[in-house]
Amino acid sequence: MIRDKIALGTVQFGLNYGIANETGQMKGAEVEKILSDAKDNGIDILDTAIAYGTSEEVLGKVGTDGFRVVTKLPPLPADQSDIAHWGTEQVRESLARLGQKKLYGLLLHRSRDLLGSKGRQLIQALADLKNDGFVQKVGVSIYSPDELEVVFNKIKIDLVQAPLNVVDRRLESSGWLDHLKDDGVEVHTRSAFLQGLLLMERGKIPQKFSRWSNLWDQWNERLQDSGVSALEACLAYPLSLEQVDQVIVGVDSAAQLLEILQAAKNVNEVPGTLFMRSTDLDLINPSNWNHL
Repeated sequence: MIRDKIALGTVQFGLNYGIANETGQMKGAEVEKILSDAKDNGIDILDTAIAYGTSEEVLGKVGTDGFRVVTKLPPLPADQSDIAHWGTEQVRESLARLGQKKLYGLLLHRSRDLLGSKGRQLIQALADLKNDGFVQKVGVSIYSPDELEVVFNKIKIDLVQAPLNVVDRRLESSGWLDHLKDDGVEVHTRSAFLQGLLLMERGKIPQKFSRWSNLWDQWNERLQDSGVSALEACLAYPLSLEQVDQVIVGVDSAAQLLEILQAAKNVNEVPGTLFMRSTDLDLINPSNWNHL
């Protein structure tokens, strides 16, 4: 089933996150309702990170039984000399916060840590965490497919998380999506809604994105002509790719999760002509938005 490919992102549980987020960080009761609805609808993967504020603590308080959890190690501290000890302690503390005995996935939040002088030690630390039973799968969270060339030359990975949406199609167009599939790597994609920007009404898109006015006009025109909602179109692209194992979605409320699950039922009816493309990193990489 298509909805079996949906995973729940939890950054909003620990931080005030997302350009379209008008409610801020969520309260515990809302998180509890979201997790309950997620479980009832077959979602069993939670994506979080040590760097997501209090996300892990919130998840642990609500309860993560029945979920497979993927979390991410923070950037490697420059003054850290004992990488094995650092990695083990990070994971032990993460498991304690989450109330889990074992992580489904452990990702490096910053893949370039593999390039530093301590890269070899970091690779060994990940292998040890997997061999010692703390983690089922190890891998990387990336911002650009270009990072994968370096990663594949350094370490055998089980899991990759990468941005992919109707505008940012680099993972597919670069050939890396097929490469990952052929190599047996599990692929989780994020940013399906580009932090909510792709779901905003045309008139509510912030002025700093006006240099892409032609793209927004084209996007809205195509949606209107097809009778497809922005939510359906955004979900349809990553969900339609057989190489993608999980599409991570973040939500601001329990109601929004149910809207996403409902929209996912209709993705097979979405025409491929709705999918666009941009290679402008100022747009497709949200970390550049503060400079606009």
